[in-house]
Amino acid sequence: MASNLIVARGGVEFVPPISLAFWRWTIVFFILFLFNYEKLIKKKDVVKKEFKNLFFLGAMGCGVCGAFPFLAGQTTTIINMGIIYTSSPIFIILISYFLFKENFTTLKFIGLILCLTGVILIIIKADVNLLLSLKFTKGDLWMLGAAIGWALYSVYLFYWKSKLSVFERFTVISLCGALSLLPFYIYEEILLQPTIFNNYFYLWTFFAAISPGIIAFTLYTYTQKYLGASTTGFTLYLFTVYGAFYGIIIFNERLEVYHYLSTLLVFLGIYLVKKKI
Repeated sequence: MASNLIVARGGVEFVPPISLAFWRWTIVFFILFLFNYEKLIKKKDVVKKEFKNLFFLGAMGCGVCGAFPFLAGQTTTIINMGIIYTSSPIFIILISYFLFKENFTTLKFIGLILCLTGVILIIIKADVNLLLSLKFTKGDLWMLGAAIGWALYSVYLFYWKSKLSVFERFTVISLCGALSLLPFYIYEEILLQPTIFNNYFYLWTFFAAISPGIIAFTLYTYTQKYLGASTTGFTLYLFTVYGAFYGIIIFNERLEVYHYLSTLLVFLGIYLVKKKI
């Protein structure tokens, strides 16, 4: 999932943000549909019955979380985006607790604090003055919307039980995500910035579809089956840790002491969250 940072940093230079999100999920749908169409045809009554739920999941997980971060990057900083996105697990906990009465222990709370500390340490590069000097823009609101959207997707993905298999369900969710983005894509294409269908377009959209798309969403779904919505939400803190290492490997950024400390705090926090008592 952290490989989406590669797309956010490199892909949006060549593909408009909503176009990138729309074609990403369109490609995901067609790839998955090739392997699941016979099963989905047999379960068409199930799809019809669950379609409202599936459309909501697609709109939140693929639509909101697909386009909002790219839109946010146009008017806010990566530092702000990172800090705001770490609020998603908190929303997951709150939604799970108040709507579904999911248990929240003291260890989970301690783990939450450790994860937040580790992530913020990476984001501010161990410089408190950087944190205090942050200024917020409309891009921050886009990112907050993405964090809430992912929280809603995560919680309802877990609590809305389905008679479809993981890949069958994901196929329909990806279609619904693309459909939810379609009117905004048309608006962007006609009135804002047309898409140039060249080699860069195909490179970035296919990469976004496969790595942070099919692979990441599938693994996240399977993880939820074993850990639940709240605990799985804490794994999002790894997003920032792995993102830092992507920056080092791909974009030649330096590995600092605070990276080691932050990684230790995040992994310790996640360990406490999943620890049974």
